[in-house]
Amino acid sequence: MITSITARALAREAAVEPRIANSVLDLVGNTPVLQIGRIAQGLSPAVRIFAKLEGFNPGGSVKDRPALKMVQEGIRSGKLAAGKSIIDSTSGNTGIALALIGRVLGYPVELVMPSNVSTERKRIIAALGAKIIFSDPLEGSDGAIRLCRKVLEENADKYFKPDQYFNPMNPQVHYETTGPEIYRQTGGEITHFIAGIGTGGTIMGAGRYLKEKNPRIRVIAVEPDDALHGLEGLKHMASSIVPGIYDEKALDEKIAISTEDAYAMVYRLAQEEGLLVGQSSGAAMHATLRIARKLRSGTLVTVFPDFGDKYLTTNLWVGWRDKMSVGNLNFSI
Repeated sequence: MITSITARALAREAAVEPRIANSVLDLVGNTPVLQIGRIAQGLSPAVRIFAKLEGFNPGGSVKDRPALKMVQEGIRSGKLAAGKSIIDSTSGNTGIALALIGRVLGYPVELVMPSNVSTERKRIIAALGAKIIFSDPLEGSDGAIRLCRKVLEENADKYFKPDQYFNPMNPQVHYETTGPEIYRQTGGEITHFIAGIGTGGTIMGAGRYLKEKNPRIRVIAVEPDDALHGLEGLKHMASSIVPGIYDEKALDEKIAISTEDAYAMVYRLAQEEGLLVGQSSGAAMHATLRIARKLRSGTLVTVFPDFGDKYLTTNLWVGWRDKMSVGNLNFSI
């Protein structure tokens, strides 16, 4: 059951009239939260799970928030000026965000990304007019980081690099927006905040805000359980270049999720909740449900970084019914 406090908070959110935006960039943030229903059946009645649906951002992901903040700070500081191009490494979502922002503000955008990212992401970025430089698919996001550094070194004066893995504006925007939105949307009743680790910006920034509001809120990060994983957008920290904005000491807990369990949860969310999401959302939901099963009471909020329309041609969905039918993937937690 939703308590009366939370019900009033959600009612206030729903009652806000849709605003008229002057720019697509004005639509970044203020994403809705959804209470998870069927998948949460069997939990204690006093345990509730909410997902913050970041796919409602105009670029389709949570990365719109830091991308816009970093570009705005670059303009404010003078590091991004007329005649310069924006460049950064990305697994896809930040690239889409930067391509969109560059198009609106009039800056050329070049993006370094592994060549095996989903076809949908490549096509969206190309449709927005950005140039793509492909890195070795076997080197993942770290390979894109290294190649981007090389391109930048060869022509430093040409580019502004937001540098999402090391730019403090990344967690700062989640401290300023994502954290306050979640706290407000749950009427301050949140007890657990769960988010995946990509750059670390979401978990660091929103987690810091929530801890300041209530130190008893547990901040829990989610990562792949192996270096060779199929969870686009997430980093296995022990085998990766650790982002400069990431501080593991700020976490209460870190949970490792297998690719198989994340995929299985993606299928559950589609079939049971009508939510088509990406792999990282599946991992976050699996971890959240694992925590929820141990609780007698609590309000858990996780972040679904994007929707799943950008992954329909990936291994996530290829033969998914066969995977289910032969029992390679199951829905147990």
